[in-house]
Amino acid sequence: MPLALLALAIGAFGIGTTEFIIMGLMPEIAGDFGVSIPTAGWLVTGYALGVVLGAPVMTVLGTKVSRKKMLMLLMGLFIAGNLLAAVAPVFGVLLLGRVVASLAHGAFFGIGSVVAADLVAPDKKAGAIALMFTGLTLANVVGVPFGTFVGQSVGWRITFVLVAALGVAGLIGVAKLVPEVPRPAGVHLRDELAAFKNVQVLLAMGMTVLGFGAVFAAITYIAPMMTEVAGYGPGAVTWLMALLGLGMFVGNLVGGRFADRATMPMLYVSLTALAIVLALFTVTAQDKALAAVTIFLAGALGFATVPSLQKRVLDHAHAAPTLASAMNIGAFNLGNALAAWLGGLVIAAGFGYTAPNWVGAALAVSALLLAVLSTVLERRDVPAAEAGAVPSEQLAAAH
Repeated sequence: MPLALLALAIGAFGIGTTEFIIMGLMPEIAGDFGVSIPTAGWLVTGYALGVVLGAPVMTVLGTKVSRKKMLMLLMGLFIAGNLLAAVAPVFGVLLLGRVVASLAHGAFFGIGSVVAADLVAPDKKAGAIALMFTGLTLANVVGVPFGTFVGQSVGWRITFVLVAALGVAGLIGVAKLVPEVPRPAGVHLRDELAAFKNVQVLLAMGMTVLGFGAVFAAITYIAPMMTEVAGYGPGAVTWLMALLGLGMFVGNLVGGRFADRATMPMLYVSLTALAIVLALFTVTAQDKALAAVTIFLAGALGFATVPSLQKRVLDHAHAAPTLASAMNIGAFNLGNALAAWLGGLVIAAGFGYTAPNWVGAALAVSALLLAVLSTVLERRDVPAAEAGAVPSEQLAAAH
């Protein structure tokens, strides 16, 4: 694998840390600003919505510059947002800092996915994408637990300063290691927009929204769930977040390994298992050991879908995949925002901290139904395309 993938993984590590760090620090932040846990959940929802908005906007703004330069500009925006969050005097400014940082997220992963896929042979695309996303999953193994520990020990503001420093490391990595590859000639914004006429691209994005949102329904409120229901102390949240990250890391690698060979079967298995695991989480959250196992499985099954879904969008977007790729990253975070919001609703309605798990299970089932529909339509289109083709013998006779 090219060394440039390491630079992309470094950037992904920083972005992944800032995205997921809120889950471990939610009780501390809510206490400092005097807001409820559901209100603090808006730090997740706001970030996710910023990704959804930033993915297309930043990608379109970057059409006039090289992909390398755009990746560097995005890391600069990410650094600024985290520094703003670190000095936020009120909750609203913290939320604004989260949104500013999130504007870089979708375009970075979207453009980075295209760069990663272009650096390797066609039959290794999903593996290259998975390697870039390894930075995101490792953030949950190392970055988020360490940031949670720092936030609980010396204050969450220091955590955001450290995250900004990760952004600096990512910026340097992109500048030094990513090659200056010119944009494809003859590809314009209208070509990028044309990808959205493909129903398979839209279905893949729908699976992304619902499938990854399923995971976020549970993990957004993992800290209060584990301390208030499972009976863990606040200090245990650090290693539980590491366990979640380890699951994501394993799931991402397994998903990347099989996505190039069996994309849809991989989605069927992971989404079905995810729905079952999240439904069981309502019960297993009552026991410390079972809760820990379930957290690992939820992370693994959720991230096992990522390489397949990203590859499917790239495959069906064909010659102009950059905007579609970025929009699919936005779709991941639209699912995160939807799930965090729905999870907050059921908690605020008095159903308890385990209720978001049922929301997640329902979202996973919905994603599975979209996967089935995608396969049915794809199989129907193949005979139609074959029937419309002119046999080579007839073409020869005509000439």
